[in-house]
Amino acid sequence: MTRLPNLLVLPPTPAERCDRCSAAAQVRAVLPAGELLFCGHHARAYRTRLLEIGAVLSPERAGSAMA
Repeated sequence: MTRLPNLLVLPPTPAERCDRCSAAAQVRAVLPAGELLFCGHHARAYRTRLLEIGAVLSPERAGSAMA
């Protein structure tokens, strides 16, 4: 598994969309092969596995309803 260095990963902009369902993106996941954007629902669903494979996750976008 390739480890990413400590990165500053910015949250998605309001215009960016989830790669799974096209809802407003709330979290950016940076992986060695690229990046993915997720809405709150999909970020919660995939968070554990993304961290297991070494993804670096952004903080949630300001004003999001993730709690």
